[in-house]
Amino acid sequence: MADPNDESTPADVTDGVASQGSTTTPDDVGSDVSAEGGSAVQTEDIEKLLDQATESLEKATGETATVKTTPAPFDLNDLSPTEEASDRQPIDLLGEVEMDLRIELGRTQMCLDEVLQLRGGSVVALDKLAGDPVDVFVNGRLIARGEVLVMNDNFCIRVTELVGG
Repeated sequence: MADPNDESTPADVTDGVASQGSTTTPDDVGSDVSAEGGSAVQTEDIEKLLDQATESLEKATGETATVKTTPAPFDLNDLSPTEEASDRQPIDLLGEVEMDLRIELGRTQMCLDEVLQLRGGSVVALDKLAGDPVDVFVNGRLIARGEVLVMNDNFCIRVTELVGG
């Protein structure tokens, strides 16, 4: 954890870390460390490190690194419409697709104790008023809003608004 009374700058900290882990000879001083105390990274040093890493990897895996090749473009073949694509399939194909349809009258938050006290005839207050549109969800996605109707002693929903996605 950092000491809040420490007045050193981040540069001082990195210089201290760099000086702890490395030893420099008089020949190295001109190439690695500038007059201000910061380190200057040169392209030759990076290439040398990459070559060392490649050699170490080759030794570890027992395989030689492959020569860089230019990637070939991906062939998408012919994407133009064909006569087969123009044949329309009947809507009956979707007849066996199962979807989760949910009508949400409203929402409320209750404690577990309140839920356990619910019995037949209990009244639960929702966040919507009577006459407000209900939400229609398909597979968890809101697709429409509508109003509740009673038809032949059954509840039904008249869709009044389709929600764009």
